[in-house]
Amino acid sequence: MGKYLFTSESVTEGHPDKLCDQVSDALLDAYLAQDPEAHVAIETVTTTGMVMVLGEVKTDPCKEVNIDVDRVVRDTVRDIGYSSPEFGFDASSISVLSSIHDQSADINQGVCRTSKGKKLATGAGDQGLMFGYATDETPEYMPLPLITAQKLALQLAKVRKDGTLPWLRPDGKTQVTVEYEDGKPKRFDTIVVSTQHAPVINGETDDAKIHAIIEKEIKSKVIKPVCGKLLDAKTKYFINPTGRFVVGGPCGDSGLTGRKIIVDTYGGTGRHGGGAFSGKDPTKVDRSAAYMCRYIAKNIVAAGLAKQVEVQAAYAIGVVHPVSVMIDTKGTGAIPDDDIADAVCKVFDLSPDGIIETLDLRRPIYKQTAAYGHFGRKEPDFTWEKVDKVDDLRKAAGVNGAVKEKTKAKTKAKPKSKAKASA
Repeated sequence: MGKYLFTSESVTEGHPDKLCDQVSDALLDAYLAQDPEAHVAIETVTTTGMVMVLGEVKTDPCKEVNIDVDRVVRDTVRDIGYSSPEFGFDASSISVLSSIHDQSADINQGVCRTSKGKKLATGAGDQGLMFGYATDETPEYMPLPLITAQKLALQLAKVRKDGTLPWLRPDGKTQVTVEYEDGKPKRFDTIVVSTQHAPVINGETDDAKIHAIIEKEIKSKVIKPVCGKLLDAKTKYFINPTGRFVVGGPCGDSGLTGRKIIVDTYGGTGRHGGGAFSGKDPTKVDRSAAYMCRYIAKNIVAAGLAKQVEVQAAYAIGVVHPVSVMIDTKGTGAIPDDDIADAVCKVFDLSPDGIIETLDLRRPIYKQTAAYGHFGRKEPDFTWEKVDKVDDLRKAAGVNGAVKEKTKAKTKAKPKSKAKASA
């Protein structure tokens, strides 16, 4: 493939879109804590001095679910770091508006399927196509540009919260360009960091001097600890390239749930079906099936069946099983792609109930997913990041650890190809 550049971005938890994602998922967690089978679809919008939540919810009337929406919103905004009027957005003084209503009965009957008074298997909460991706180029099985951008955003939050750089503010963005050679990452070509900051730093009020301080400190306290040896003399840095970033968060731009779906997933390396995650309970397959596809993809690569893989599952609303499953190893498969697809359909239950049970998704675990990526993180609750199906996949694929030997015999008879198989 020769040399090429690939770029991914991330944002901090104080970015207005990410603030909305976290509010939506904090409310989802609040509902699931009181009713694990609650059906929730909540979106959030924010702008100067205001947060509004809207959507639909269905809970068990017998459980008398009661959520203090105002408190959940304010606590989330405060946890992010907007806790003082000097930041331009303060959890204590913002207006909180709520417009949450009951879930449509038409949608509910497709999810909660019944026959003659008996409950049937859960149907998909919507139609759609979901993707999962994994690669062996990093220990996290994630693309290097995206995982590095996420770590830079996390580092920005860390040095803000622990007081290392007390003049930082919650809003920020990162971007990483990696130079690849023959498909393998070689070096960081460009690093971009834009971070909100106080108007006065170390007593300095001159914008040029403030910018010089920010450049120096971000390079030494944020970029170098994260990027390490792949930085070189030719790496280009753009740190607050506009020169000033004092006005930020919802005062600088409006925010909306679901506007950072590429940041949430694979940074553009793997495809995305289009459905956002935050604010949705696990019967919504555009969230839960995307988690399952990541789980499948990671186990395929960990099993040595491919160096990278993309998994697609597609659903119809109210239908229990996916209408299609596709495996694409981008030519890196140790066995043909359709054989991997067959193994996947044997090992994994891709029905909504199967996904929810396998990944234990009816828990209030979602607020922590809503910033710094849903994938590639070592969080105990991120069950979709486990690699516990390696042996089952190898057995189902008929390789049992002897991948290379099996490949030679099998690929002569059957060439690699993209695979589509009904689940």
